[in-house]
Amino acid sequence: MQQLGTRVQKLTIDAGFTCPNRDGNKGWDGCTYCDNRAFNPSYCTPEKSIQQQIEEGIEFHKKRYRRAEAYLAYFQAYSNTYSSLEHLKQIYQPAIEHPQVKGIVVGTRPDCLEDEKLDFFAELSEKMFVSIEIGIESVHDETLHKINRGHNFQSVLDALQRMKARNLNAGAHFIFGLPNERPEMWLEDLQIINKLPLNSIKFHQLQIIKGTQMEKEYLANPKSFYPFTMDSYIIYIVDFVERLNPTFAIERFAGEVPPRFLSVNQWGTIRYDVVLQKITKEFERRGTRQGVKF
Repeated sequence: MQQLGTRVQKLTIDAGFTCPNRDGNKGWDGCTYCDNRAFNPSYCTPEKSIQQQIEEGIEFHKKRYRRAEAYLAYFQAYSNTYSSLEHLKQIYQPAIEHPQVKGIVVGTRPDCLEDEKLDFFAELSEKMFVSIEIGIESVHDETLHKINRGHNFQSVLDALQRMKARNLNAGAHFIFGLPNERPEMWLEDLQIINKLPLNSIKFHQLQIIKGTQMEKEYLANPKSFYPFTMDSYIIYIVDFVERLNPTFAIERFAGEVPPRFLSVNQWGTIRYDVVLQKITKEFERRGTRQGVKF
C-alpha cells in the first residue's frame, strides 16, 4: 500500500457485533444472503479477544503471506459501528495500540455512521490509516428491500457525502446476481456508481449459502436469479471494469466461500487466486484496462 510504504495484510476480526436488521431495530434475520461463518477465517471468532485474534491472525498470515511487514485490523463481521461511540473506542483500542497494526478498516452499513462516529474516525485518520467500508450491494431500492437490508440507497449517498466532507477513505461492496437484477442493469448502474466518492471497491458474485432465506427463494424460483459460470463472470467483470471509474482501487473482483457452505456451486473448488489469474489473463488478451471505456 503506497500510503504506508510497505506491503500490508488485513487481519480479519470478529468483534461480536450484530446489525440493525438482525436485532429488531430495523428488522430480523439480517440480509437474506448472509451467513457470516462462510466468510470468516478459522482464527476469527468473537469468543476470542481482539488482541488474541490479532496475534493469531499475524501468525496465520506469516505462513501464508511472508512478504507482509505491517497489518490492517479489518473489523469485518456484521456492522462494526453499530454501538455507542464509547463502546466502539474500547473495541478498536487493542488494534489501534498494537505495534504491528498500522491502520484499521471498518466494515459497516450506511445507516450506522452517525456524525460523532465519523468525527472520531477523522481524528484517528490523522494518526493512522483508516478506511470505512460500506456494504452497498445494489443501487436499486427494490433490491435492497427484497434482500432485507433495512435502508435505501439515499442513505448510502448521505453517508458517503458526510465521509467525503471529512476526507475519510471510503470503500464499497457490490454484489452481482441479486434477485431480479441482470448484467445489462449493472452496466447501466455504472452511471451512478462512477460518481460515488469512493477510494476503493469490491465485487462479489452472488453465492447461495445453505440455510439462508435466499437459498429458499432460489430453490422456489431460480429464474429470478442470474447464475454466472466462471467463464461468463470473467468476461463480464472485465467488461464492467473497462467502464469503471479508473480512480477506484479494486480490492476484490469476486467472492470466495468454502464449498461446504454452498447450496449451489457453479465454480467447483477453485480458489480466488486462480480466478484472479484468469481475470488478469482476460485483461491481457484484450489489451485493455480499468476505465478504458469510462
